[in-house]
Amino acid sequence: MATTGSRIAAIAAVLMALAACGGSATPTAQTDVGITSTEILLGNTNALSGAAAAYGTISNAENAYFTYVNNNGGINGRHITLKILDDVYNPANTVPLTKQLVEQDKVFAMFSGLGTQTQTSVRDYLNGQKVPQLFVATGATTWGADYSKNTYTLGWQPPYQGESRIYAKDITTNHTSAKIGVLYQNDDYGQDYLKGLTDGLGSSASTMIVDKETYDVTAATPAAQLSKLKAAGADTLFLFTTPGFTIKSLATVTALHWEPAIYLNSVSNPQVYMGIAKKAGAALKNVTSVGYIKDPTDPQWDADAGMKLYKQAIANCTNCNVNDGFNIYGVAVAYTMVDVLKQAGSNMTRANVLNIAANQLNETNPFLLPGVVVKTTSSDHFPIMQEQVITWNGTGWTLQGTLINERGTLK
Repeated sequence: MATTGSRIAAIAAVLMALAACGGSATPTAQTDVGITSTEILLGNTNALSGAAAAYGTISNAENAYFTYVNNNGGINGRHITLKILDDVYNPANTVPLTKQLVEQDKVFAMFSGLGTQTQTSVRDYLNGQKVPQLFVATGATTWGADYSKNTYTLGWQPPYQGESRIYAKDITTNHTSAKIGVLYQNDDYGQDYLKGLTDGLGSSASTMIVDKETYDVTAATPAAQLSKLKAAGADTLFLFTTPGFTIKSLATVTALHWEPAIYLNSVSNPQVYMGIAKKAGAALKNVTSVGYIKDPTDPQWDADAGMKLYKQAIANCTNCNVNDGFNIYGVAVAYTMVDVLKQAGSNMTRANVLNIAANQLNETNPFLLPGVVVKTTSSDHFPIMQEQVITWNGTGWTLQGTLINERGTLK
């Protein structure tokens, strides 16, 4: 019979052999900065105040979904903490606040930071620090198109250029004699939308677009620009604007006794803000946009399982309007973040989470329109590329036709 000493020696030999072969008696969980045994710490900057404050509710809705997940066991026993800071939609604020979250708060990743200019202002920094900048709340085409240069940054929503190409196709198919006027924000956000429109119109752009006017996000009103567009003879108006300027623009169009066909970008089209525009005096005639998320005000989704889940989750936010489309957006993108974290399992490292988000997503998100897939591959880093045309019926948005897939059209 072997002695106790010899048995211990034999066990030690086996363990040494396993180690030499790269084996392990018990797999060791891997973690990274911002991960503890009980917490996953994420950072977020958003416009909680200022000209773009309508977007601030998105962060609160995301937090509401994370609270729902935490109350139901979290991510393998860990709770998600989202630290939200107000950058007032100003890159001069976004930079120091992001550095605070990374260097002082030690977040695992930045999640759903809002704004094209604000998020591009910190992209180089976050990639240099190797901190994930995941699912930014902006449809700037650069997130997917320039992924190879910025592998720690990923978008989520459909790119603005793809959206504008859908509008252009509608124009060239159904309104070939349109005289187009464009109002767009004077930054990368507005210019991205404009590029998609001009690219989509192709050789017709120079003749169909009769005037383009810009506004600054700090301006009081775009009334002067809209008057110029009307004077130029435009009978079709494109609004590439943020919600506050959308409301002012729609009211101004009515005040000018102007009745153009209106194409309104998706990031300003939630029904709540259309209602505010109507109260401000907007007639809201002939308005077209696109959607990819279920509308919480549309009764067709009342019995839908995804909408029921949304309403259950958003109840965790005491100051969130359940009918605000920005809130279901927030819950939807938070769902994708949770999906990625769950897939990461015990390998909760930045590298693994990035790899899953950027290359392996294949998600049916319950808050998106039926058929919309959140998908990434090693050669395609645009998570959502399907949208559907919607038109305003006087009281709400009506889906038109079927989903339009822009995947593969943008590089």
